[in-house]
Amino acid sequence: MESFTFYANKPSENYHKIDMLLFVTMILLWGLGIFTLFICSQRYGNTRFSNPYYFVNRQLICSLVGFAAFCFFLVVDMNVVRRMIFILVLISVVSCILTYFPGISIEKNGARRWIRMPFNFSFQPSELVKFVLVIFLANNFEKQEEIVNEDEKSVFPCVLGLFSFSGLVFAQKDFSTGLFIGLIGILLFFVSGTKLRWLVPFMFVAIPAMFLLVTLEKYRMERIIGFLRPDEFASSVNYQTLAAKRAISAGGIWGSGIGSGLSKINSIPEVQADYIFAGWAEAMGFGGVLIYFILLCIFAWRGYAAAFNSPSRFTAYGTFGFVSIIFIQSLVNCMVVAGLLPSTGIPLPYFSLGGSSIIVTLAMSGFILSASRCDEGIVRERKYEEVSLNTFSVIK
Repeated sequence: MESFTFYANKPSENYHKIDMLLFVTMILLWGLGIFTLFICSQRYGNTRFSNPYYFVNRQLICSLVGFAAFCFFLVVDMNVVRRMIFILVLISVVSCILTYFPGISIEKNGARRWIRMPFNFSFQPSELVKFVLVIFLANNFEKQEEIVNEDEKSVFPCVLGLFSFSGLVFAQKDFSTGLFIGLIGILLFFVSGTKLRWLVPFMFVAIPAMFLLVTLEKYRMERIIGFLRPDEFASSVNYQTLAAKRAISAGGIWGSGIGSGLSKINSIPEVQADYIFAGWAEAMGFGGVLIYFILLCIFAWRGYAAAFNSPSRFTAYGTFGFVSIIFIQSLVNCMVVAGLLPSTGIPLPYFSLGGSSIIVTLAMSGFILSASRCDEGIVRERKYEEVSLNTFSVIK
């Protein structure tokens, strides 16, 4: 793991137009998400706000902000992004701290994870933390690789940053997101070639702390026990999961359509949020589920290809981290909806209702698409030429 396999530090002539397959896949995922929200949220929107399109309208407004961030990270130079990291870290830390102040934050189910925004919108700082952590680690990993003297190298700032960000999210009583952020950080440590022994001392503290976080909150223990004994908690912690499984089964092969046939999703509380995939499955059936996973796999394939062929190590690490967040988070959400994992609060990227989630997801997508502008063919040709030149110099 001492040598990194990403092709980095490539000249500007290797740039070309964006990966259109990746771009189309992103747009399709976003479009399917809006469509699914449209068919899943009408009844609840009409009942609560007398507007069947209430949630779709809000998601579209947040998507406009997200596409602005998408375009920014698509066109801006990555050196500008690196210069913005300190400001972004400061904003994410301050916003996490603001969740502890009543009046500024919003409390829901005993947790304060949101900040009040104008026009009855809210902002979830933990979503921003996902974005900031990745570029923070990517920047520091590249800095360490630029140091020639091995004695001067240290990934302590990366370790401290990882556990600080995770701790801020854990303090908001958002265990699943905090754990997910920590796992993404460890994954970046692994792919960067950093010796994992740096994490060992912190693990001796982190693992017992997570165990305490689970055992001290009754509802977390109930979710784990309910996952292991689903029939005993059918009317409590497993109610959403069992209702989602019924909706998936009702979809059959070709789905129930988008009209009045969608009866099962109406029994899922707030289906437009974390369990929205059940609505897609009931409406479109197995065929629709297959289409979704094909699109998700294409996204991961082209996204990771962009990471492995990106023009700098910072872009490579950042792209790898963002693709992993969207891809793994999507898989985790689908597994929760299908009852294969205990219930969590992790949304489905591009699909779940949530302004913070869609804005950050589209910002990540812009960063990933920007990295795709490096031509694989030119990279392979340049690598071959460098090997040939090195061989020639040795022979000479």
